[in-house]
Amino acid sequence: MFLTRFQINPARRGARKLLSSPHAMHAAVRAAFAVAEDHERDGTRTLWRLDTPATATVHLYIVSPGRPDLTHLVEQAGWPTTETWVIRDYGGLLGSLRPGQDWAFRLTANPTHNGRKTTDAKETQRFGYLREEEQVGWLASRAARNGFALATQQDGRPNLRLHRRQTQTFRRGMGAVTLTTVTYDGILHVTDADAFRRALTSGIGHAKAYGCGLLTLAPAG
Repeated sequence: MFLTRFQINPARRGARKLLSSPHAMHAAVRAAFAVAEDHERDGTRTLWRLDTPATATVHLYIVSPGRPDLTHLVEQAGWPTTETWVIRDYGGLLGSLRPGQDWAFRLTANPTHNGRKTTDAKETQRFGYLREEEQVGWLASRAARNGFALATQQDGRPNLRLHRRQTQTFRRGMGAVTLTTVTYDGILHVTDADAFRRALTSGIGHAKAYGCGLLTLAPAG
């Protein structure tokens, strides 16, 4: 497994196209792998996320089974004369995970629930959670199955900060996709190392092709 960071130049026309459409970014990420097995293997898949802090810097993070080649992204949306991309071997971190560890984390996810659009509808649909307390509850309800627990503050509430809460609509072929996303920053406690490794390499929640599900870690201190 590999963790890749790529800096996007948002002033470029190609970058603006990618940043406005998760479908276009998904295609660009997929194009980084000449061999299908480097994009998806049994039990692992390629995940990506855009991080857009308050500054103008935008980073694309990719976790993948194989090593990506982002030459096309540098030419389309990067800094061709000064910057390329940074790749780290992810295996060392995955192998070091143990129950009892605390980590700071970031996750952009698509918190959803199934329901019926009308009371007489026969089929259920997936709807995004829009209220902050619902989005917090969505993550808390999935923590145990993914091998971690959310750290709590002195008042007992989860140690979380939610930002970039948005609903985005973009084109996919002849149709449109509407996606509710939120970015979580917080502290977690590893409870099951094997389940946690699966969460890091397979993602959490839906819409993984569109930049959701990638959980990244940093030292909690």
